[in-house]
Amino acid sequence: MFKKILIAEDADFMSSGIKVALEDMQIPTIEYAQYCDEAYLKLKKAWLDEEPFDLLVSDLSFKDNVNPQRLESGEDLIAEAKKLQPNLKTIVFSIEDKPYRIQQLCNELEVNAYVWKSNHGQKELKKAVQSVYNDEFFITPQLAHALRNKEAFEVTDYDVFLLKHLAEGLDQKEISGELKSKNIKPSSISSVEKRLKLLKENFNANNPTQLIAITKDFGLI
Repeated sequence: MFKKILIAEDADFMSSGIKVALEDMQIPTIEYAQYCDEAYLKLKKAWLDEEPFDLLVSDLSFKDNVNPQRLESGEDLIAEAKKLQPNLKTIVFSIEDKPYRIQQLCNELEVNAYVWKSNHGQKELKKAVQSVYNDEFFITPQLAHALRNKEAFEVTDYDVFLLKHLAEGLDQKEISGELKSKNIKPSSISSVEKRLKLLKENFNANNPTQLIAITKDFGLI
């Protein structure tokens, strides 16, 4: 089992139940950080001291700190942690359940597990820790659909740009103009039309209004 774990969580760690859940697994060292910058400093110090953490468990959102933070989210923290320590195992423990965000985190950040903060979150966190230790990927079963079938369609930043402006009421010609003004390519009206058509097909939307409604449910816009 892991010997040294860092928890990045802005809730009261001592009473959150996470500490108890992990202590049941007989992990010798469990440290806690309330903010991302603090967590990163702990990771860096441990790395420099040649006593690195084996696993980082992080929430995604953190309450505002009176002191400005360089790393504002768990996503930022995980990205920086992996630059520092590429082989560090990572688990996201969050209330976020939007398929697009889960897909993005699992694919782009290559986290080792995604645990949904739900009624069974603590129990599933223990399962996730064991799975990751065994070099197995874990995701809360209720969210597994986010990585399958049509929901695994690769939605790009370009797509999000189109969808946001479509939701704002812009037509394809106006969206094309916005793309050109920001020097984003492809920016032609035909390119916008083709990509929106592909998005509608992927999300089984019959029209732009339905496409906006569906992608909002997915957390894209």
